[in-house]
Parts: sequence; C-alpha cells; structure tokens
Amino acid sequence: MSIQVWTYIMVGLTFGIYIFIAWSSRVKDTRGFYVAGGGVPPIANGLATAADWMSAASFISMAGLISFMGYQGCVYLMGWTGGYVLLALLLAPYLRKFGKFTVPDFVGDRYYSTAARIVALVCAIFVSLTYVAGQMRGVGIVFSRFLGVDVTTGVVIGMFIVFFYAGLGGMKGITWTQVAQYITLIIAFLIPAVAISMKVTGNPIPQLGFGGTIAQGQDAGQYLMETLNKISTDLGFAEYTSAFGAGQKSMLDVFAMTFALMVGTAGLPHVIIRFYTVPSVRAARLSAGYALLFIAILYTTAPAVAGFARYNMIKTVNNVPYAEAPSWFKNWEETGLVAWMDKNGDGIIEYRAGAAFQGKPEFTGAKGAMGQLELANAPTDSPNELYVDRDIMVLANPEIAKLPAWVIALVAAGGLAAALSTASGLLLVIASSISHDLYYRVINRQASEKQRLLLGRIMIGVAVVIAGYFGINPPGFVAQVVALAFGLGASSFFPILVLGVFWKRANREGAIAGMICGIGFTMLYIIQTKFLGVKPWFFSISPEGIGAVGMVINFIVTIVVSKLTAPPPDDIQELVDSVRIPRGAGAAVDH
Repeated sequence: MSIQVWTYIMVGLTFGIYIFIAWSSRVKDTRGFYVAGGGVPPIANGLATAADWMSAASFISMAGLISFMGYQGCVYLMGWTGGYVLLALLLAPYLRKFGKFTVPDFVGDRYYSTAARIVALVCAIFVSLTYVAGQMRGVGIVFSRFLGVDVTTGVVIGMFIVFFYAGLGGMKGITWTQVAQYITLIIAFLIPAVAISMKVTGNPIPQLGFGGTIAQGQDAGQYLMETLNKISTDLGFAEYTSAFGAGQKSMLDVFAMTFALMVGTAGLPHVIIRFYTVPSVRAARLSAGYALLFIAILYTTAPAVAGFARYNMIKTVNNVPYAEAPSWFKNWEETGLVAWMDKNGDGIIEYRAGAAFQGKPEFTGAKGAMGQLELANAPTDSPNELYVDRDIMVLANPEIAKLPAWVIALVAAGGLAAALSTASGLLLVIASSISHDLYYRVINRQASEKQRLLLGRIMIGVAVVIAGYFGINPPGFVAQVVALAFGLGASSFFPILVLGVFWKRANREGAIAGMICGIGFTMLYIIQTKFLGVKPWFFSISPEGIGAVGMVINFIVTIVVSKLTAPPPDDIQELVDSVRIPRGAGAAVDH
C-alpha cells in the first residue's frame, strides 16, 4: 500500500479513537468541563500532562531545529525540560492545594482583586492564542504532506476535529484523549528512531547510536558526530557540535533563550491547570513525576533523531543531480516546504551555508528544465541552492531513511496527536478564562451551569477560528511561534505565581503593575523585532529570549510596588501560609 493509503488508515483510526473517547466523556457540568471532575488518577494525569506539554513544537520542530542548528538547537530541549522541573517543584503542588479552576482564578483570589484577575485573564488568552497558532500550523503541515491537501485545508480539518472533542468533553474528554495521544505520539517517535539508529549505526538504542560509529557506506567506522562536524565545515556551516562560533548566537542570547523557555514553561496556564484535575496534593506530585518520565523518553531521543536526519538528508541530496533526487525530496517539494533554485544551471542540487533565495518559497506554477518547481524569489549571493523547511525533518526522516510506508504514516499520526493534544488544552484555557473568570466571576455571578457550559463551548469555537487563521498565516515556523508564547508566559505569570506562593507580602497593586510591565515590555520588544524590522537592541538578545528580561522586570516591579503599598489582608497572608502545607487539600472549587 502507498504512504497515502497507510496515512488515511492511521489517521482515520486514531481520530476515530479520539472522537469515541470524547463522546464517551461528554460532560454536563462545569466541574467536569473545567477540571475533569477532579478525580483523574496520577498516572493518567502524567500521560495527559506529557501529551499536553509535548506539542507540535516538541514532536515536529525540536529535532528539526537541532538538526539545522546543531548544538545550539538544544537550547529548546534544555529550556523546556528544565522548565517542567521548575513547574513540578515550585508551583504544581501549591497551586493544587489552593484548589481553583484556572490560573486567573488563583491570581484573582490570591491578590484579592478583580483587576488582577482580568490582567491575568488577558495574559492567559494572549499566551494561549500565540501558542495554539503554532499547533494548528503543525497540523496543516502534516495534512498537506500526507493527505494530499494544502496547508490551509489541513488547518481547517484540524480545527473541526479539535473543536469537536474539546467542545464536547471539556477537560474530561481532553484528559482521556490526551492519554491516547501520548501513547500514539511516543510510539510514532520511537519506532522510526530505533529503525534509523539500527540502520545508520547498527545500535537499536538511539541515545547510544547517536554517540556511536557509522555502520556502513563511505563513512563506515567513523563516529557520527565527528562525521557531521566534518560535513558541516566542508559545506560552510559551523561545526555541528560547536556551542558558540562565527554565525551562531552569543552566549548571552543562548542563556536568555534557555531561561525564557524554562520559566515560560513553568508559567504556561494549560500545563498548570492539569494539576487541578487530580484528587490531592500527593497525586499532583506523583503525576508531575510520571509526566517528567514520559517527557524524558521523547526528549532524550530527539537529539539522536536530529543527528540521523541531518546526516541522511545531506547524504541523499547534496551534489545529486535533480533528475536523480530521491522520492522524499520531490514529495516534499510538492508541499512547498522544500525548494531548489538551480543558480549555476548545472542541474545538480548543491547544499551550502546561507539562504538559497530571499524569503519563503514562492512558486510561479511553472516547471523548469529538470522538472523542478520554478521559484519567483530573488536569488541570494550564497552558493546554496536548497531550501528545506526545518519543520519537516521529523516527518520526512522515515522517508529519507527509506523505512516502510506504514512507519511513515505512523509518524504522521504521531505528529497530529502531538499538535492536537496541546491545542485542545490551550483552547480549554481560553474558553475557561472567558466563560469562568470573566463571565461568571466578574460579570454574572448568577449564571446557571447550562449558560456557563454553553459560553465555554462557544469560546472554544471562537478560539479555534482565530488560532486557525494564525496557523495559516504564521509569523514564523512552529517552534519560533511557540517560543514567543513561552516568552510571554515567562514575563507575565511566573513571577506572580512564585511570589504568590512564597512571599505573603506580595499584594494586588504589585501583581497588577508587575504583570503589565513584564508582558508590556516583552510584547513591545517582540513586535518591534519580529514585525517592524527593528534589530534586537537590548544587549542583542533575540525576541525568543527577551521573556527572561520581561520576567526580571515583573519580579522587580511587583516587589517594589508591594513594598510601597499596603500589605495584603490578614486572611490572605494566612491563606498563603496554609498553601505551603501539603495536608488538607480539597477539591477544586469555584468560589
């Protein structure tokens, strides 16, 4: 059977499972809709948290970034993993003890302020929308390549699917769907990784094969990393394993990016709300441990996948005549995510450092002398003739390594599972922020269960449409878009959550001022550097790392303003003391 037929089978099967779970888990009350009834077992919550947290960026883009950026691409891996540890140790059990439905709920009650609740609500919506756009883009890429539709159609299909099961089952449906999605995505990631490791190095364990020697071909007996270093420098790139060098990011920027990703992870509302779904503080701690274990399985495999993909890609296309290009190359060329510009007219694909042409590929619709899709872009001075979108590396890796069609289809299903699991969690954050935190807690305290559920489902629909638009017109590739969401999460939530738990002197005036200054500075910097063409002006820190500076600003402003204004009421200070005592946590409540 062809790849497309296998993909229809795999994707159809997994989608059928998700829809069945959503239908079986449909809810009729807000407690089920917001926190899955609060009785999810720790291991199931660990699986769901891992799927919720490992997005399209982790599954599809992270290995692609490492593959193209080498050692420096690991900044994403280190930042995201470290952030989860911060979340598990610093926040999860204490927020669970507090016992609310959402992060703005915590902020509003801890800082005894409707204004603080609304600022947190706006931050949660903004962070979640930015993040979910990246997931929808990932869905579109998978559909466009494997189901023969363009990215826009793929995004629209993804919108319908995620709206169905998120709107129907709320957090309860999302939780059990995410359990199935974790199993799907981890199998889809590991099977090709093991097969390619065996093929390239003769070692079935990717983490060990990554550091081993190449088993066959002209590089047989050479260490994979040493070979990649030599190939990279021969083609004009920096060494694959070099940390800092010419053409690479500065140490300060890498530090800022890692830190922003780390504290941004700990401040992401869709991950935090998962800890409200378990019955106790102990269960929250257990589920955090399980989630870290499940996340580590994929995260320790990703660098190996990146290395194998880099080696296989260069070996199969560089200095190869276009007429003899492998099938994976021409399949992906049809999606517009691979492009070739024959600058010297010799008909040979030459991959070198630098951009092949200006901007993203824009095809004229005509075909060149070799049958390649003609480009309308202006060429650059670089000798490079090849454009490969970083987001395709994990998806294309099985094709590049010539694995069976069913493995390629399985990876497509895994990519969709990763993107949809995170998208559903984010959509619930947006829906609950508006229907619970804004409508019920601020506008209409007399709203019935039915009204709140209906509004929550409508908000999921609105959020899906907005996310779909940005998924079709993204301001960057998937992991970059997601990195911006992490920066915004770092500069808005993390300081006030940490101070809210560990410093009882933090008050509402400080929290409001801190959030506004932190996210305001970060947004201004990102808009300037990403959309208005301004060069990074703060110590040359990139927009992906500026969230670390926004976080420091938030901490300083919150502490200074809190010190200059009246302390919190006594009952709030007693509440903060009680939150740090594990015993006595009840169910999440909405009052």
